Amino acid sequence: MIYHAGAIAVALVHLAFILFVVGGGFLALRWKQVAWVHLPAAIWGAAIEFGGWFCPLTNIENDLLRRAGEAGYSGGFVSHYLFSLIYPSGLTRGIEVAIGLAVLALNVGVYVRVFR
Repeated sequence: MIYHAGAIAVALVHLAFILFVVGGGFLALRWKQVAWVHLPAAIWGAAIEFGGWFCPLTNIENDLLRRAGEAGYSGGFVSHYLFSLIYPSGLTRGIEVAIGLAVLALNVGVYVRVFR
């Protein structure tokens, strides 16, 4: 039971991190100090997508799921939880790159305004 609860907690932290990567720049429009935390997070998020890597949180979540007696999942957090709803056939490499470019473009646009 504790491992399952841990896996859920890690999944929620993972989701919060992804939301921060995507939209944290908007917080920096209001509070410029947020940029010092958001910029490295956004760079990490883009690197994960462009590199085709898995976030370490995915590995932690899968380990906790296995310890709880569940199977875990293959692929990354985004492809497992989010894109299985949007793209039932699965996440392709091209879609990963497009997501990375979209996040990058969004954040560049926001930070142009932040640093003006």
